[in-house]
Amino acid sequence: MITRIDAEYGPGARDRLTEAGSPDPDGARAALESFYYAFNHRDLEVFERVWVRDPLVQLNNPLGGMLRGADDITRLYQRIFDSRARVEVSFGDIVEYQAAGMAVFAGRETGQFTDPGGRSVPLRIRTTRVFAYDQAARRWGQVHHHGSIDDPAALRAYQEAVRAGG
Repeated sequence: MITRIDAEYGPGARDRLTEAGSPDPDGARAALESFYYAFNHRDLEVFERVWVRDPLVQLNNPLGGMLRGADDITRLYQRIFDSRARVEVSFGDIVEYQAAGMAVFAGRETGQFTDPGGRSVPLRIRTTRVFAYDQAARRWGQVHHHGSIDDPAALRAYQEAVRAGG
C-alpha cells in the first residue's frame, strides 16, 4: 500500500518508542517520529533503540558514506551529536510504502546546521528510511537509511564542520 503522509517530523517530534511496539503501520510511524526526536534532541539512547540490532542494517549518507551495523551507525551519530555544529532537520513531503512487516518512508529533510562561528547553512536532503518489524524486540526498528544533499557547497560545508568537530 502506498500512502502520502500529512505530517512533518522535526524538532517538535516526540519519543514514541513505546508505541513502536504496535505491529501496524502506526507503530512504524511512531518509530520514524522517534528517530527525528532522537536526532534533533541529540538523544543517543533513543537513537540506539530506533535501529534494529543487526550487523547488516545499513546507512548511506553524506557524512558516513556506507556503514553497516548499528554500532558503527551509532558511533557516527555520536560524533555528530558531540560536534559543536548544531544540526536541525524536519522530514516532510513523505510517501509511505507499506508491506507486511516493512515500511519505507521517502521524502525530503529540510533544515540547517550552524557552525561554531554562527554561520548557518540550509540543508535539503533527499531521504529514504526503511523500517521493519523486529519480532525479537517486538517493535519497529530502522534497518536502512539513504540521504543525499542536493547542494554541493552545503554538502562540503556540512562535512567539514562535523569532521573537524565543528
